[in-house]
Parts: sequence; C-alpha cells; structure tokens
Amino acid sequence: MTETTASAPGRRQALTVGIGAGGLATADMVLNIGPQHPATHGVLRLRIVVDGERIVSAEPIVGYMHRGAEKLFEVRDYRQIIVLANRHDWLSAFSNELGVVLGVEQMLGMEVPERAVWARTALAELNRVLNHLMFLGSYPLELGAITPVFHAFREREELQAVMEEVSGGRMHYMFNRVGGLKEDLPAGWMGRVDKAIANVRVRLPDLERLIVGNEILEARTRGVGVLPLSTVQAYGVSGPIARASGLDVDLRRDAPYLAYGELFGDKGPGRVVTRTAGDCLSRLEVLLEQVHVSLDLAQACLDRLVQLPQGPINVKLPKVLKVPEGEIYSATENPLGFNGYYLVSRGEKTPWRLKLRSASFNNVSVLSEMLPGQLIADMVAILGSMFFVVGDVDK
Repeated sequence: MTETTASAPGRRQALTVGIGAGGLATADMVLNIGPQHPATHGVLRLRIVVDGERIVSAEPIVGYMHRGAEKLFEVRDYRQIIVLANRHDWLSAFSNELGVVLGVEQMLGMEVPERAVWARTALAELNRVLNHLMFLGSYPLELGAITPVFHAFREREELQAVMEEVSGGRMHYMFNRVGGLKEDLPAGWMGRVDKAIANVRVRLPDLERLIVGNEILEARTRGVGVLPLSTVQAYGVSGPIARASGLDVDLRRDAPYLAYGELFGDKGPGRVVTRTAGDCLSRLEVLLEQVHVSLDLAQACLDRLVQLPQGPINVKLPKVLKVPEGEIYSATENPLGFNGYYLVSRGEKTPWRLKLRSASFNNVSVLSEMLPGQLIADMVAILGSMFFVVGDVDK
C-alpha cells in the first residue's frame, strides 16, 4: 500500500507502508542511540533506521566532544603539547605521549638514554594492560554480567598504584619528555612493579573463569557482529579489532620503536595475538590474551632495567626547544590501534601543523558496515566489542 504525503509546497513524497502479519501496518523508523546512552561509551550518537527489530542502516555521528586538539597543539611548544596529547584517549595516556616525543626526537636526531628506552617500554605495556582491563570489565557489564568489572578494577588498581607512584598521575601521566622521561624511577619502584605484575598474574584466572566458557556471554557474542578482513582493510581499522578479523599487523613488531625490536625478536617474549572469526567473541579473546603478552613484555623490560648500570634517564634540553624545519609521521601501536602524529615544522618552538590520526575514529566509522542486518538487541554487544574511546574519535 502506498500513501502520498506532503513534503514541501508543490511537491509530494511517497511513503511505502507494508501490511504485516495480522493486517498491521509497518514502516521503517529512525532511532537515535545517544549521544548519551549506556551502549555508546560516552557522547557518541548513532542514527539507525530499523524495520521492526532489525537494523536497516546505521550512521555514526561524531563531534560532540570535539575540542580542536590539533589546533591547540599548533599554538603550544613541544613540552606543552605532551600535556594535551595524552588526553584524547584517556585510557592510553602514556602511549599518546610517546608518539609526540618519538617524532620530535627523530627530527632532532636525538639519541635517548638506554634506561629511558626500556623504562618507556615497560610503562607503555603497563598502560596497555590498564586499557584492556577496563574493556574486559565493562564489556561483560554491558551484556548483563556485573561481577567481572569488580575483578578487572581490582587488577587495575594494583597496576595503577605503581603508575601513579612513578609519574604522579592516575590517568594523565605527563611523564614523557623530549629526550627521555621527566625524572628517574623511585628507589625500590622496580621491585614493587615486579610484585604487582606477579599479583595480577595470580588473580587474573578469576576474571578469565567468569568470561571464558560463559554460556550466556558466548551466546550473545559468537557469530555476532562479524567484521570481514576486507572491510577492516577498506576502513583502516587497526589494533585488537583488526587482529580479531585475521589482520596480522602490529607496529611493535612490523615497524619497531623503543625496545620492541628486541622484544619481538626471535628470543623475545613478544607475539602478535590474532583470531580469524572476526566476531564479538574473537575481539574479546584477543584482548584477554594480549593482557598476558603485555605482562610478559613489561616483566622483560623490568628484568633488563635491573641489569642496566645507573645513568641518566633523559637528555638535557635547551631552555627554548626548536625543532628543525621538516616533516615526519610518527606512528605507534596504541592499545586501541594505530596512533599517528604527522608533524610539520618550520624551525620554530611550536609546530606549524600537527595532525593526529587516532585509532578509535576508524574503528567507529566501520559501524556503518557492521550494524545493518543486525538485531537491535545485538547492537549493544557489537558496540561494546569495538573498544573505542569517544575522546579518541572526536579529538
């Protein structure tokens, strides 16, 4: 049946209405999920068109948290940029700082002390574990399981304590500096980190038992929200989400920085975790296994730091730091995927341009391909498995 409705003066628009079972009229509906909704991890808005319980199309609408980070970078010197750069993905603050300082150091031709290299790598991997534990606790919560989040936060607090001790910050560490780290590691800190890692290893099976093999969780996630490898490559999806679809790419191994060249070498503990199914369950499994790998990497860094002789943790910088004229793209494997800074310098103390390529933006953009054809009830399971931070989307 077709009805004719008025849409504008002098124009008519046709609205097709189907007659469903029992003679009930049905029509597509446009629904807004967010920008404040329990399924959206923050102020993300999804405009979906549904036919009954099934999603016909989905459009991610971003920008509600946009603060113009890239333009703010351009009016601040390289020390001040670090303070701003760690905030777009607030679960990966230390890794965000790394991309900036690594790019500037490369343009300066600066060699960083060995102790700083290994300490940075250890802190980056501890930050990765903190990031993953957040999602390992919150994702089951979104599916109706309350207990896992308490176990995840217990382990987070264990590691958060040593991160706070060394940097002074719980989330925004601001511990990286061009040329190394802000200050030396506190006396006895490495022993406390070693103990924290051991405690987390012992208790992590408690969290795994609640997730792995859980019949309800597997029913909600197995075969749901399948992301094909071709779509991953087309949208530039990266990180655990891409590796769960079979993309065997990790910048720590493939374009090594810091100490990752040795850690991902033949005798190192580093390995890339992948799955092939590309569904919600695979993404969760990749995240869980990567926690174990990151703990191994952090432990290896600590073992090396203990063996290194005492020495500087940073390079003394001039009062006014100017970067030579040129351009560089510095990419790191952040917990959520590729994080890149494209820096253009004109020889001043502030960058002429600094473009941020965040992981979450691409990972959210692909929702327009994933959600059509899915049930509304499965939308929450799919959104939760995409592991994004809205600030990292909007910048």
